[in-house]
Amino acid sequence: MNTIEISIISPVYQAENTIEELVNRISDTVKNFTLKFEIILVEDGSRDKSWEKIQKICLKNTFVKGIKLSRNFGQHYAITAGLESSRGKWIVVMDCDLQDVPEEITNLYNKAQEGYYIVHARRRERRDSFIKKLNSRLFYRLFSYLTDTKQDSGAANFGIYHEKVIKEVIAMGDYYRVFPILVQWVGFKRTYLDTQHDSRKDGRSNYTFFKLISLASNMIISFSDKPLRLCLRFGIITSILSFAVGIAYLCLYSIGYIKVVGYTSIILLTSFNLGITTSFIGIIGLYIGKISIQVKNRQRFIIEEEIN
Repeated sequence: MNTIEISIISPVYQAENTIEELVNRISDTVKNFTLKFEIILVEDGSRDKSWEKIQKICLKNTFVKGIKLSRNFGQHYAITAGLESSRGKWIVVMDCDLQDVPEEITNLYNKAQEGYYIVHARRRERRDSFIKKLNSRLFYRLFSYLTDTKQDSGAANFGIYHEKVIKEVIAMGDYYRVFPILVQWVGFKRTYLDTQHDSRKDGRSNYTFFKLISLASNMIISFSDKPLRLCLRFGIITSILSFAVGIAYLCLYSIGYIKVVGYTSIILLTSFNLGITTSFIGIIGLYIGKISIQVKNRQRFIIEEEIN
């Protein structure tokens, strides 16, 4: 039988000033309903002294597990490293910046006991800048449209997940990983719980607009062939319109309406078709590139050091 009731996983990046408070608040909260817990901190190639802080915390607290990755692999790969090391019947995933409120873990756990395998934490009021909220909203709308799924921009990584869910997420062989998307794909009975969302205690978000675009393109290409279907649809529509315009010009020329054949329309049509063709080839090239990376079967992350 599982001796750990709950595992709390937090990917750590540039968070030396918040880790200690994070661990203290998590442990104080979880001890109210179980003493069988573990906290897993996955250091993702930070440039500050986050790993040194984790080492000190692990020496003082045996229930804290430290994992150091060999370089910066990215938040969702760090989460995967934590998932693979977890032993809990229930697994909580949360960010390290204290915007995900540790005290909400009790509410998530209690909600899960009502018969849910997944309880997503939905932020009642996001304590982020207008630009970040706008970027996030655009990201989820774009992803929802291009993957024919429904994504909630109010929910992110924070939530509680049964070990059965995590087992299936780990088993998925996708090289490109975004944890909430993988969790949605595996199914299971789920619900949402409105939770408090605090402002960032230290530093700033590492997700810029262009990083979100890159993340969206990777996940869209990994999870959906809709961009290819849109290319095909657009190509068919363009061909029909071109044929119709050609017939119209032929009719106008035959009745003598067009006296002089101009070069402008030829140049515009040629440039337009060239641009469309190049774009479509680029999209196909992206899919081929992602396939190439997937079939290489490289490690998704490399662990340099572990404590406890």
